[in-house]
Amino acid sequence: MEIMRSSDVDVELTINGHKRELRLDSSVTLLDALREHLDMTGTKKGCDQGACGACTVLLDGRRVVSCLVLAAQCGGREVTTIEGLAPDGALHPVQQAFVRHDGLQCGFCTAGQIVSAVALLDEGRTGSDEEIREFMSGNLCRCGAYPNILAAIREVAGTGGE
Repeated sequence: MEIMRSSDVDVELTINGHKRELRLDSSVTLLDALREHLDMTGTKKGCDQGACGACTVLLDGRRVVSCLVLAAQCGGREVTTIEGLAPDGALHPVQQAFVRHDGLQCGFCTAGQIVSAVALLDEGRTGSDEEIREFMSGNLCRCGAYPNILAAIREVAGTGGE
């Protein structure tokens, strides 16, 4: 028998097109719901303070750092994680470009970088290198793969790359 605490809430999340019903403490973040309750570990837990971007997901098509969003706030909304970018099993064009341009080193930030880059492209914020840098500035790479990340984004945007 499951014991229900007064702070528990029922949440119906739509993750990568699939509805999932959870009973969670009302203080559980979207990041923790994904990783600890749904076993979706592609979204990484970095700083847990919204500063690094490793946990970036799309919420109704807009990028958010999932460590700062409560899961209970996401009921009835569409969440897209790194796992949902290419549901047919093939890599998303941004993922392919990251591989071609070696836009990763240790790989820890890569999921957040890719999800953010997909949103950046959808937002049409690829007019210049400066614009890309500005709108990707919330995603940190401790390895310093920024030039390769920029090249991958420019390739997909059709404004440069190889």
